[in-house]
Amino acid sequence: MEKVKSKYGVFRQKTQIIIYGTNTRAGRLFDLILLGVILLSVFLVMMETVEGFDAKYHNQLVLFEWVITIFFTLEYILRIISIDKPIRYIFSFYGLIDLIATLPMYLSLFFPGTRILSVIRALRLLRLFKILNHPKFTSQSLHMKEALNASRGKIIVFIYFVLISTIIIGSIMYIVESKESGFTSIPMSIYWTIVTLTTVGYGDISPQTPLGQFLAALVMILGYGIIAVPTGIVTAEFAKRNTNQETDLDTIKTACSSCGTFTLNKEAKFCYSCGNKLNNNN
Repeated sequence: MEKVKSKYGVFRQKTQIIIYGTNTRAGRLFDLILLGVILLSVFLVMMETVEGFDAKYHNQLVLFEWVITIFFTLEYILRIISIDKPIRYIFSFYGLIDLIATLPMYLSLFFPGTRILSVIRALRLLRLFKILNHPKFTSQSLHMKEALNASRGKIIVFIYFVLISTIIIGSIMYIVESKESGFTSIPMSIYWTIVTLTTVGYGDISPQTPLGQFLAALVMILGYGIIAVPTGIVTAEFAKRNTNQETDLDTIKTACSSCGTFTLNKEAKFCYSCGNKLNNNN
């Protein structure tokens, strides 16, 4: 019994090093293989929607998808049994994605057509950032997250303004245009407004009157501002945080010759860590 426990403990340890050890050679190799399998899976799902290709290689596609599904299932199980707190992994962001990635093929046994949901496995490609694990990427992703959080209030207000604008413009277009032009209701007019603001329209609905076309032109021009404003908000916050970081780095005057601690205060005469006198040339 003790031998079995010992072997199981060694197996868990080796499995954890391979699956979670992004800084080990075996861990990186496993992650690269995993990314390759994910890309292959997404490619197969896309090719399945090509009628000519699917008609010729349907059985092979299904076989490959089942092999990949079994691989993901075994990987998911190994991830659970190889860590001390599996519940944390199961309900984590990556844990939920890993679970969802294994379900489509099993669901297809009961609900035909759900196999196409396997394309959601593309979300697993987010593990690329964990594999790279480079300080520069980590720092930039953190800055982006902070910039988005800082811009959240402004973006919400902006979206609220856009929502009100689309309702007003849609209502005006419903009054100006006729039902023959496609503006059969205010919701349909709002749909046209949203499509025109974000693109140049799909052509399914288009104004026919001069006044309606004039309003459409204004909406199209307004659309460029709609796209630019949230981008500018986030970019400004991102640049601001990068500037703050560079300013913080500039305040580092020198390192203590005794203990090596960096001094952030240019006016400091002594090291706050060991008390050694600093030679900062103030």
